[in-house]
Amino acid sequence: MAEVHIVSFGFLHGAPPEADVVLDLRRAFRDPHVDPRMRELTGRDRLVQQAVLRTAGVRGLLAATARQVAAYASGPSVDRIVIGSGCAGGRHRSVVVADKLARRLRRRGHTVTVTHRDIRRPVVQR
Repeated sequence: MAEVHIVSFGFLHGAPPEADVVLDLRRAFRDPHVDPRMRELTGRDRLVQQAVLRTAGVRGLLAATARQVAAYASGPSVDRIVIGSGCAGGRHRSVVVADKLARRLRRRGHTVTVTHRDIRRPVVQR
């Protein structure tokens, strides 16, 4: 089974990582950043996780991406699959989706590593 590496990142902090699949979470999914209670938190905080996972479509995206990984992994020469999970600042949506996707893929037998590229960057003022 192919190894999977997931990178969460913020589009406002530079180019997306080179990846087989890039999930752009900016427009389709509600941004916890707009709520002052969550702005300084990250996707590792329970309040942010709940807000992201309660957003319509997120769980479906996780399931669809897991199926996409399975399709890539069935290829004859794939040893590593890279998934990019991006939102505006790289602290909220991208982190939750990366962590939840990793958990889902591990349950399916994949070896998964996760890197949160921009989680420690300052909150982007918008």
